Amino acid sequence: ELMTGYTMLRNGGVGNGGQPWVLRWSSRIRLTWLSFTLFVILVFFPLIAHYYLTTIDDADDAGKRIFGPRTGSELCEVKHVQDLCRIRESVSEELLQLEAKRQELNSEIAKLNLKIEACKKSIENAKQDLLQLKNVISQTEHSYKELMAQNQPKLSLPIRLLPDKDDVTFPLPKSIRNCRLHNCFDYSRCPLTSGFPVYVYNSDDYPFGSSLDPLIKQAFEVTVRTNVYVTENANIACVYIILVGEMQEPVMPKPTELEQQLHSLPYWRTDGHNHLIINLSRKSETQNFIYNISTGRAMIAQSTFYDAQYRPGFDIVVSPLVHAMSEPNFLEIPPQVPVKRKYLFSFQGEKIESLRSSLQEVRSFEEEIEGNAPADYDDRIITTLKAVQDSKLDFVLVEFTCKNQPKASLPTEWALCGERDDRLELLKLSTFALIITPGDTHLVISAGCAMRLFEALEVGAIPVVLGEQVQLPYNDVIRWNEAALIIPKPRITEVHFLLRSISDNDLLAMRRQGRFLWETYFSTSDNVFSTVLAIIRTRIQIPAAPIREETAVEIPHRSGKAAGTDPNMADNGDLDLGPVETEPPYASPKYLRNFTLTAMDIYRNWNSAPGPFHLFPYTPFDPVLPSEAKFLGSGTGFRPIGGGAGGSGKEFQAALGGNVPREQFTVVMLTYEREEVLMNSLERLNGLPYLNKVVVVWNSPKLPSEDLLWPDIGVPIMVVRTEKNSLNNRFLPWDEIETEAILSIDDDAHLRHDEIMFGFRVWREARDRIVGFPGRYHAWDIPHQSWLYNSNYSCELSMVLTGAAFFHKYYAYLYSYVMPQAIRDMVDEYINCEDIAMNFLVSHLTRKPPIKVTSRWTFRCPGCPQALSHDDSHFHERHKCINFFVKVYGYMPLLYTQFRVDSVLFKTRLPHDKTKCFKFI
Repeated sequence: ELMTGYTMLRNGGVGNGGQPWVLRWSSRIRLTWLSFTLFVILVFFPLIAHYYLTTIDDADDAGKRIFGPRTGSELCEVKHVQDLCRIRESVSEELLQLEAKRQELNSEIAKLNLKIEACKKSIENAKQDLLQLKNVISQTEHSYKELMAQNQPKLSLPIRLLPDKDDVTFPLPKSIRNCRLHNCFDYSRCPLTSGFPVYVYNSDDYPFGSSLDPLIKQAFEVTVRTNVYVTENANIACVYIILVGEMQEPVMPKPTELEQQLHSLPYWRTDGHNHLIINLSRKSETQNFIYNISTGRAMIAQSTFYDAQYRPGFDIVVSPLVHAMSEPNFLEIPPQVPVKRKYLFSFQGEKIESLRSSLQEVRSFEEEIEGNAPADYDDRIITTLKAVQDSKLDFVLVEFTCKNQPKASLPTEWALCGERDDRLELLKLSTFALIITPGDTHLVISAGCAMRLFEALEVGAIPVVLGEQVQLPYNDVIRWNEAALIIPKPRITEVHFLLRSISDNDLLAMRRQGRFLWETYFSTSDNVFSTVLAIIRTRIQIPAAPIREETAVEIPHRSGKAAGTDPNMADNGDLDLGPVETEPPYASPKYLRNFTLTAMDIYRNWNSAPGPFHLFPYTPFDPVLPSEAKFLGSGTGFRPIGGGAGGSGKEFQAALGGNVPREQFTVVMLTYEREEVLMNSLERLNGLPYLNKVVVVWNSPKLPSEDLLWPDIGVPIMVVRTEKNSLNNRFLPWDEIETEAILSIDDDAHLRHDEIMFGFRVWREARDRIVGFPGRYHAWDIPHQSWLYNSNYSCELSMVLTGAAFFHKYYAYLYSYVMPQAIRDMVDEYINCEDIAMNFLVSHLTRKPPIKVTSRWTFRCPGCPQALSHDDSHFHERHKCINFFVKVYGYMPLLYTQFRVDSVLFKTRLPHDKTKCFKFI
C-alpha cells in the first residue's frame, strides 16, 4: 500500500481519493522546517559553543584551561617556535653585552686620551733633555779634542823622499868590508809609508842570465810574480834585486865579466847601494864566485861565506833551494813520533883537501889555521865518534869515507856522500844528525853544511852542529837553539853524554820547532824569497804589508720580512749573562801599532815568540794594559789610579767580563740550498745581544730565489757569493767581518740566546782558543794502528766542532793562507773535515785544547733536513782525514781535556749514565 501511495504521489496525486494539493502543501512545510532547522543549528550552535568554552577558560584552576588566548612563554612550548625563541633571547643577550663593552671602551678611550696627552708632554720634555745632552756631549767632545791636541804632538805622514839618480853626496865607508846599514844603505829611498817596494831585474836581459840554472831561474820568476812587495816602477823602489846563481859550470862567466855586468845595471848608481845580489844553491856543490867580485855596497844573500866576505847585519845567509819547482810531499816526510829512532846519531862524509874550489885563491897552511886552536879538531872528532860506535852503548852510524864518489866541496869541508834519497833514508832512522863544520874557521858557512841542515830538518833528525863559529841560515832572526844543538868542537868527548841526557819532551819540542822552521823558511822558493825580503824589511823597520782579506761579493736580496722572536730562543728565564746592550753594531778596534815598532819589539817577536808565532810579528792575544793603569814610582808593578775600577763591586750578570770593555761578534753561517732552514735560523738570531752582523756564505752556484724575503733581525745580513762549493769557505777572512770574535754556526744549529751569550763570555776569557758547544775526541785504534774520530758522549774531548763555536779571526787568516794547502785540498776532496782541520791548526799553534761550553742539549734543529753528517761515509772520511792531517803535521797536535765551562744557573740535565763526569765551573 505504501508503494502504491508513493507511486500515486509521484504521478500527480491521483488515486486514493484524488487529493494532490495535500501532498504539495505537506512538501512545502517540510522544506521550510528543514531550512529553519539548518539555520538554527548554524547560528546558535557556535554561539552556545563559544559561551561554553569561554565559561570553562574562566575557571579558577588555570591548569585546567584548555582553550583561550595563550602567553608568550606558553606559545614557545610549541616545537616549531622554540628555535625562533632561542634566537631572539640570544640576540637580546648579545646586544646587552655589546652595549656594556661599548661603555667600557669609551671609558678606556677616555683614559688613553689622557695618557696620550701625558706622553706628548713627556716627549716634549725628553726632546728638551736630549737636546741638552747633545749640547753637553758636543761640548765634552770639543773639550776632549782640545785636551788631546794639547797633550799630543801633531803628527803627519813624512814627505816621501826620492833621491836623484846619481847619489854623489852619499858618504863612502872606509872599507867595503865595513858596510853596515847605517853607512851602506840609503834610508831615504825607504820611507815608513813606502810599503817597501822592491824592484827585481830580469836576468835574461843580461849576458850572465843564460848561465843560470833553469830550474832556479824559473822558480825565482814565479815567486817574484806573486810577491806583494815587487814593483815594476824602479824609480820608487827601496831595494833592487838581481839573481846571479846558481850558475851552470860549463858556461859560467869569468869573475871580471860578471863584475862588469853588475856594475852596468841601470840602477847600480856607481856603488850598488840598496841592491841585493842573490846566489841560490840547488845542489850540494859550493859556488862562491862572488868572493873575487867587487860588489860595492850591495848586500849579498847566498849559502857560502868566508869571514872576510861576510858582513854581519848586512849580508844574509840563505838556505839551499832544493824544492825549486815542487811542493814538499807530506806523505814522504816521516812522523815526529816515536821520539827515539834506530840510531842515536849518524854522520856520513869525507874530507878531501885537494878538490877544486871556486875560491880562486891559494892560502898557506899557516893562514888557514891562524887564530885557531893548536891543531885541527877533525882528527879528534873522528877518533871520538868511532870509539862511541865501537862501544855498542847506543846504535850510532858514522862513516868518514864515502862508498861512492863524494860531492865537490871547499878545502877542509866535509863532502856529502851518496845521493840525496840515500841520505834521507839514513836520517829518517836517526834521532840526531851530526853536522861537522869546516876545519877552516874562516869559512863561516858553506853550501854543504846548509844542505846537511836542510835535509836533517826535513826528515825530523835534530841537527847537532859541531862548531860554534858557524853562521846558520837566517841566524839573526831565528833562535836556532830551539831546534838544534850547537856545540863547540872541543866538547866532542861530551857529545855522547849530552845527547843521551836530553829528555823525550825536549827532543819532541826541538823536532817540532825544526819542522816548523823548515816549512816556513826553507821548503819552497816562495818561502826563501819571502824570508829574505822580511829580514831586510825588519832591519830597516818598515812595517809589513797587511795580510789580504777575501773580498766579499754580495748577493742582492730583499729584507722586508719582520722577524719574530722565538720564545724558546730568547727566554733566558732567571739567567742574565751580561749588561743590556743598546748600541748599534760597531767594529773591533783596528791594530794601531804599525809605526811604533821598537828594537825591543823586534827582538821579542823574532827571538822570544814561542814556536809557530814566528810567522807573524804580533799575535792578537797579548794582554792589553788598562788605560787607567799607570806605573807609580820605581816599583816593579803598577796599580790603577783611583778607587777600584774593576775587581769587586760587579756581579756576574752586571759585567760582560774580559779585558776588552766593549765588543761584539760576527755570525758566519755556511749554507747550501736550504732556504727554509736558513730563514728559520736567521729569525732565531733576532734580538741576540752583542751581534754585529751576520755573514751568510752562500756555497751554492745557484742563487737564492728572487722572491725570497729575508728576515729583518735588527743587524745587517750580508749574503756572500763564493767561487766554488767548498767547506773551506767557512773560514775565509772576509773583509765584511769587522770583529775579532767570529761565531761559526751551521744553518741547522739550534742554540738559545743565553747559550750563545755565555759562550761569547767564555771566549772573551780565552781568546786564543776555540770555544764551542759540540765536543768530539780522537782515539787510537790499537788493532789497525791508526787514529779514529769519535762522536760518542764522553767526559773527555779534544775537539770542538765549528758548527757552533767561537774563534778569533786571526785563525781565519792562518787557515786560508798559512796552513798547508794539502789539508784544504783534502777538505775539498771529501767535502768534509774542515772543522777537524781548524782544531788541528789551533791546537798546533797554541798547544792547548779547545773549551767546551755546556748547552741545553738542543744543538741540532729538530725537523730540519738531513745534512752531510748523516751520510754513512761521513765517519769513515773523518777517520781518513785525521790520519792524513797527522802526516802533514808530523805528529798528533790534538790535546785531551776534561775541562768544560758551565754556568751554575743552567741546571743542566745530565743523562743517568754520565753522572760520573766531572763538571768544572
